[in-house]
Amino acid sequence: MNYQARLERLDSELIALGRVAVAFSGGVDSAALLHAARRVLGEGAAAVIADSPSLPRAELIEARALAARMDVPLVELRTDELENPGYVANTGDRCYYCKSALFEEMRTWASSAGYAALAFGEITDDLLDDRPGARAAREFEVRAPLRDAGFDKQDVRRYAREAGLAVADKPASACLASRLPIGTEVTPERLATVERAEALVRERGYRVLRVRHHGQHALLEVGEDEIVRARGERTELDAALASCGFETTELGVYISPVARGRTAVKPPGSAEAPAPPIPNTRR
Repeated sequence: MNYQARLERLDSELIALGRVAVAFSGGVDSAALLHAARRVLGEGAAAVIADSPSLPRAELIEARALAARMDVPLVELRTDELENPGYVANTGDRCYYCKSALFEEMRTWASSAGYAALAFGEITDDLLDDRPGARAAREFEVRAPLRDAGFDKQDVRRYAREAGLAVADKPASACLASRLPIGTEVTPERLATVERAEALVRERGYRVLRVRHHGQHALLEVGEDEIVRARGERTELDAALASCGFETTELGVYISPVARGRTAVKPPGSAEAPAPPIPNTRR
């Protein structure tokens, strides 16, 4: 089935939903889904985002702007996953509790607003990963029109480019809690530290980055095409991380699960696994 056939199937999937509330994060997958739903269903499509400490404020601001450019009202729902011991414990299925909190709030809001269906931006690539959040989606009967139409990452980026969406080439970015090792409790303080550290590094122009929080030690990962510059700016990067409370740092290359063919060894339920650090970079 070629791209045009998949696109037609996506439209059919959306038409069958009638009125749908789309879980929107501001990333390319959910943006493509929301745009398609708005194009096909008009005011029958709504955007819903979960506002919690695991969502960087910069991402929320960008999501608001993107939804506005698509002329879709954005409903912001506060979620309470940090009150759930299962989420806080971070034992490998954290994403299940996070998505459950979102879908619970979405279901309540959608029911009151007259939206019969819920949808999220899962694509076929996601089927190759262990994703506890997808289990929550099944339990709440949340639909995945992109996946059902056969869309992969290449397809959603193509759709976003052709639709003129600014996020067409936006790098993937898991939630802030994904920066904490499995077994490290999720706390507002740790999430805020990661958010601040990543904001300081991003201010220097890095596009792809992760700051892995290992207590007083930070593993900074940047894109492969930025690692040479990062090595040259090591003193400045270390100073930025030190200002956030990290006493030691390490520099590594971020490699997405897709790029490494989903073969990396990952803790069960983790959204992403850190790439091996570059040798001789420990301060």
